[in-house]
Amino acid sequence: MENQTAIQEAVQQMKDYGFKYTKKRETIISYLAKTDRYVAAKELHDFLTKKYAGISYDTIYRNLRDFVNIGILEDTELEGEMKFRFNCSLQGADHHHHHFICSVCGKTKELTTCPMEFFQDQLPGCTIEDHRFEIYGRCKECQSAV
Repeated sequence: MENQTAIQEAVQQMKDYGFKYTKKRETIISYLAKTDRYVAAKELHDFLTKKYAGISYDTIYRNLRDFVNIGILEDTELEGEMKFRFNCSLQGADHHHHHFICSVCGKTKELTTCPMEFFQDQLPGCTIEDHRFEIYGRCKECQSAV
């Protein structure tokens, strides 16, 4: 799916959940859709203050958390800091997958193998309601930069 279509879909989803449309919110969504990696709130704040002088870090972080809660964004913790990326399902990923995440630059690579069958076998009588599986390391580019 083209980025612009995915951005429009995410903005509509935001409205459907009762959030007011603002250009700032669309800019947050657009930035994350175009970077296609995990991004720290600080990076987003640095970018947004160039366009919207005086925008607070708290406002940006609150919007990021809200967007995670309604499924527009995904989050992960890298080295003690929360980072955010555009949700894969809004970019046309129509299959279950997990990610390798570069701990340096935040780029992701899709993993199509899911380890859940292994775990389900070890949990007889239990129902798994959700799961998340991420592998952290350094991507090829960040390894060669060392």
